[in-house]
Amino acid sequence: MIRLQGRVGGFINNRWLVFVAAIWIQSCAGIGYLFGSISPVIKRSMNYNQRQIARLAVAKDLGDSVGFLAGSLCEVLPIWGALLVGALQNFVGYGWVWLIVTHRVPTLPLWAMCILIFVGTNGETYFNTAALVSCVQNFPKSRGPVVGILKGFAGLGGAILTQIYAMINAPDHAALIFMIAVGPSMVIISLMFIVRPVGGHRQVRPSDTSSFTFIYSVCLLLAAYLMGVMLLEDLVDLNRTVITLFTVILFVLLFIPIVIPVHLSFSSESRTPAEDSLLLESRKQEPGKSDQDINEVIFSEVEDEKPKEVDLLPALERQKRIAQLQAKLFQAAAEGAVRVKRRKGPHRGEDFTLMQALIKADFWLIFFSLLLGSGSGLTVIDNLGQMSQSLGYDNTHIFVSMISIWNFLGRIGGGYFSEIIVRDYAYPRPVAMAVAQVIMAVGHIFFAMGWPGAMHIGTLLIGLGYGAHWAIVPAAASELFGLKKFGALYNFLTLANPAGSLVFSGLIASNIYDREAEKQAHRHHHQLQNSRSVLTRMLDVALAVEEPLKCDGAICFFLTSLIMSGFCIIAVVLSMILVHRTKVVYAHLYGKSHT
Repeated sequence: MIRLQGRVGGFINNRWLVFVAAIWIQSCAGIGYLFGSISPVIKRSMNYNQRQIARLAVAKDLGDSVGFLAGSLCEVLPIWGALLVGALQNFVGYGWVWLIVTHRVPTLPLWAMCILIFVGTNGETYFNTAALVSCVQNFPKSRGPVVGILKGFAGLGGAILTQIYAMINAPDHAALIFMIAVGPSMVIISLMFIVRPVGGHRQVRPSDTSSFTFIYSVCLLLAAYLMGVMLLEDLVDLNRTVITLFTVILFVLLFIPIVIPVHLSFSSESRTPAEDSLLLESRKQEPGKSDQDINEVIFSEVEDEKPKEVDLLPALERQKRIAQLQAKLFQAAAEGAVRVKRRKGPHRGEDFTLMQALIKADFWLIFFSLLLGSGSGLTVIDNLGQMSQSLGYDNTHIFVSMISIWNFLGRIGGGYFSEIIVRDYAYPRPVAMAVAQVIMAVGHIFFAMGWPGAMHIGTLLIGLGYGAHWAIVPAAASELFGLKKFGALYNFLTLANPAGSLVFSGLIASNIYDREAEKQAHRHHHQLQNSRSVLTRMLDVALAVEEPLKCDGAICFFLTSLIMSGFCIIAVVLSMILVHRTKVVYAHLYGKSHT
């Protein structure tokens, strides 16, 4: 009985259980992706025009990106408290919108509707921050895979919630808003006491590699399954029973990862009580100055004391020299011959506050590289419908679905391959970001040329590259600036996404598209004047004024795509500068595992 209680306690405090629960929470964090599905019913019910709907979309984007409060609360509240705040915001914001749209409460002005949409969508930032903060602390040496998988499920959240709604198949489309308000809130409240730091760095096992491989396999299976289901539901008119069966299979795939913590906790090979007592003793040693703190102090001195020529040595030799210098500093500090001093503020690899990070060049290199890379990718995502229409495609939603899946796989792959780079070669993780930006630069070239099949190839490359950013950047930021204030650091970096979209999509892409559309309209009008009677020409001009501007051909996004490709190349340069500046940091963090 005591043994069973110990195993149950081990299961509750298992870091893999926390990780799986965080995956389920992230599956509910795709609310923002569903705005295109709920905006028609809001528009119809509220008698809004497209400009008013666009304002609601801006409020949604701001709510999805402004996470300062979430990051700050995660530092002062327990994780469950931050999750509860996010669930309440989600429920109140979208719940009130549902009441208004169904005319159960009085109608509010547009500005108030924008506030409700902002509040509801802003709940996502609490889900994201709590899940990432907990899991990067529990898996400090596997940040790439952890962040990639969690961000990947956030990207798939919209597709998962859409499939659940397809099963409900309510005749009232406002029911989707009700589902968004209630569903995620219920999931978060049921899991909020599970997702938390549990001292995961002391739970490292040899089986962790196979566990991550199993999770990756489930992710690939889930992506392939959702892609197949979306295409099938689009091409074939399926009955209610088949759609319900598809949704049940989706739930089974989502629940499969729970077998990992169950197996680790209840199998005969799980940790013995003797090992548990050793773990308890190690926890008792934590108060006061830990070995990790001493290591960080010595690491600061290594940065100060190491000769500059060490950075020019081959990787193995550089790690050897740094280890020798570190050993000398340890001995000198222990004998009192050298008093270890620290310069004002932390060094790279230690814990930074947001204000301390904001004065560091490395932080701004990450921010602007992310702004240029992810901003150019978001420009494609925002304009994918017009891009496909200009090249003659009618079914634009196919490309929207495709880029969502590639975005998911990019996040999974970005975390996986960047982890190989740091784990096996002790090389800076931002080099993976540079590779993703090269891939995106090539994808923009395909969009610019408009060759046959360019939409399919461009969608694949941009989706992969854009998604990879959101697996690589959070992991790199936690490595360079620490885990203590990770929530605030991460939420500041996410501001690069809407900032890039505002400049690239709102100013560059839209203006160039309108200019090309006006040129085509003038040419078309000139041809009509030369070929038709006066009365017919007057009628055509009157009709043309009422029609929205539309551009056809590769020329519509040719210049925009070339500019976006150029921005990606600049981002590559910034990423490689960051790589050069952080080689020693990564050699210290991962060099021992490599040697």
